Amino acid sequence: MSMWHGAKARRAAAVALAATALTVSLTACGSGGGNDAKENGGSSTSGEPSADTPKDDGAGGETPDTSQVLATMSNGNGLEIAFHSAKRDEGGFLTVTGTLTNTSSKQQYAPVEWNGQEQQVRRTGRSFAGFTLVDKAEKKRYYVLRDTDGYPLTTTGVVAVKPDEKVAVFAQFPAPPDSTTQVDIQLPLMPTATIEIS
Repeated sequence: MSMWHGAKARRAAAVALAATALTVSLTACGSGGGNDAKENGGSSTSGEPSADTPKDDGAGGETPDTSQVLATMSNGNGLEIAFHSAKRDEGGFLTVTGTLTNTSSKQQYAPVEWNGQEQQVRRTGRSFAGFTLVDKAEKKRYYVLRDTDGYPLTTTGVVAVKPDEKVAVFAQFPAPPDSTTQVDIQLPLMPTATIEIS
């Protein structure tokens, strides 16, 4: 019984942390309407035009700082993901942020394989629950965290991506040991990318 209650408490802590992170990101991003960002040229710190700033996916992901690119992966059909950060959070979590871009001249669709294979995440609909991290040094694989209802702590709702459209994505995992500074990130139908943990 104590193991069950311990697991339940850990899941509750994960949900509370995710809710806090979501509240903070929505507060930071929700101070003005969508038109304000266009009129003011966006809030990019790299001085790039606002057209290059990925939009918030509206499903819990925050707009990442695109000034740094840790790695990219591409499926060869025009969908490309650039990873911008992999940060350890308090509570033993690792949050990876990135930008999904359609580099083709045609509308592309996020593959259903990206949703993951588990029954409990299929009801979420389109998501990035198929992301995994591989710690080669420790010989461990990490999956996207789920909340107590089985929903993945990752970007959801991405189906169609228009030409040149950028969508902010995130995924939260259990953090590897502090000694691990580099992991491989994988997503079905995409090549493996290696990213540094900050």
